Amino acid sequence: MLATRAATAADATIITHHRRRMFVDAGRSDNRVLDVMAEHFQPWVTQQLQSGNYMGWLALDDAGEVIGGSGLMMLDWPPHPLDPTSEHRGYLLNVYVEPSHRRKRIASHLIELALDEARRRRIRVVALHSTDAGRALYESTGFRATNEMFYVEPVEG
Repeated sequence: MLATRAATAADATIITHHRRRMFVDAGRSDNRVLDVMAEHFQPWVTQQLQSGNYMGWLALDDAGEVIGGSGLMMLDWPPHPLDPTSEHRGYLLNVYVEPSHRRKRIASHLIELALDEARRRRIRVVALHSTDAGRALYESTGFRATNEMFYVEPVEG
């Protein structure tokens, strides 16, 4: 049985590590942009964990070391045809498992913990952004592709 526990604000460093490695593993260069992101993410996730707006779960190996994690963030969201009465939506993020522990259904378990929390809060819609490599995993847990698009203002410099 996989050991898991809820993340606390004291886990902000490991959650930040997972977030950085998630982007690197997805093909982004491990460079100054990720340094800046991590510098800003760690205090943000600390505050979000303290406020309860971000919930996280950590998977542990037999020695009690953290080997993976997932997070669920609550978003204010207007009523929508997918959920016409709710004013909230969940956002699944920071799903990461250390490479030496992959292909053991750890990520699936961490995703299910987040979805269980969404159900507990009566959140019917949970969104995420997936890499191509992660798409099959998310589809196997019930996610489906949508037509979402992004506009991102270019960074100067």
